[in-house]
Amino acid sequence: MSVRALKTYEVAPLDSVDRFHGSQLLYVGWDDHLMFCAPFALCLSPTTLFRDIQTQILPELYGAHPDFKNIDWNKVQWLKSGQPWTPEPDRTVAGNGLKHKDVIRLRTPGLTGIQNSRS
Repeated sequence: MSVRALKTYEVAPLDSVDRFHGSQLLYVGWDDHLMFCAPFALCLSPTTLFRDIQTQILPELYGAHPDFKNIDWNKVQWLKSGQPWTPEPDRTVAGNGLKHKDVIRLRTPGLTGIQNSRS
């Protein structure tokens, strides 16, 4: 059964980029590692280097997982909004085309969670 609204609702989102004082949200998830049930929401400056995300931020987020130390970063497959994507480590968040509330995910071939459980 379809539903039809009787009136138009106009609500300003409370998480628009103008409310982040020059920063933006970036969601980062790790496929096949459900120990982390949802992507992390990061509040980053658009001038943050992608290399810093990979070498400083991701270890803080995912380093407790036993698979993390085995990641071969040259084989990681990245997705941006569900599409294959190749970040440039020495470019910024903005320079890599990442906008407010974008979602990126990493896939790590051969690493599928604790005892291949996807957890």
